[in-house]
Amino acid sequence: MTRREVIKMSASATVASVLWPSVLSAQENVQGDGSWHFISVNDLHYSAPACRPWFDQLVVAMKASAPDAAFCLLGGDLTDSGTAVQMENIHASLQGLGMPLYATPGNHDYLTDTDRTAYDKHFPGHLNQVFEHRGWQIIGLDSSDGTLWSDTKIHPETFAWMDENLPKLDRTKPTIVWTHFPMGEGVKYRPLNADELFVRLSGFNVQAVLSGHWHAYTEKTWHDSTLTTDRCCSRVRDNHDGTKEKGWFVCTVRDGKVTRQFVEIPKELATKPAD
Repeated sequence: MTRREVIKMSASATVASVLWPSVLSAQENVQGDGSWHFISVNDLHYSAPACRPWFDQLVVAMKASAPDAAFCLLGGDLTDSGTAVQMENIHASLQGLGMPLYATPGNHDYLTDTDRTAYDKHFPGHLNQVFEHRGWQIIGLDSSDGTLWSDTKIHPETFAWMDENLPKLDRTKPTIVWTHFPMGEGVKYRPLNADELFVRLSGFNVQAVLSGHWHAYTEKTWHDSTLTTDRCCSRVRDNHDGTKEKGWFVCTVRDGKVTRQFVEIPKELATKPAD
């Protein structure tokens, strides 16, 4: 793995690119030059009414950072407390991306330990899911445990879904997985039974696992896969490691490799206004 120098994406966005080693096993399924992009963002934590105009502006910057992105992966904690108003507004703001949205719930997307009504209304079926894009399999897995944020366990329903659906997939196709809770070994707040998830993924051509919850950049490896968490992209929440940069990833798949660029939120949005 190599690190490139930090480069400027625009006057208000800083980009850091990290190469993910990956081997594309199905080149014939990739069109053109084999290049495509997607956005990955986590821990938005929409809370108060003042968040709506803030996110409306943020979405404009996100779209500009990857105007040809095929889709956006939402890594959970879209809201701060799982209310209907919060979820309705963040969902409306994200429509401005003008691309397919694929979400997985976080602990803050629950109103109570058993009430995820608002999330399910606006993101129906976005729990455990799989879709394909240009020869790649993209798998979203629900790693939430109600409102719990620490010492959590992935629910049996997620493992049951994997047991039913993974045998239907092609183990040789390059695969991306995304979750809310961290999956890298040793990362804070990793679910207690995360290893059970990797037992089921063993033998698959997993190249990347994207996660959040721990608001900080971390990177671990599992076989040929890079497991990361990203900083938050929130108006009201800060990073857990004390870093100030907030933003999202623009990910590029090209020639059998995946690169990830961190894009910092515009400077004019970095100063949190009063509610």
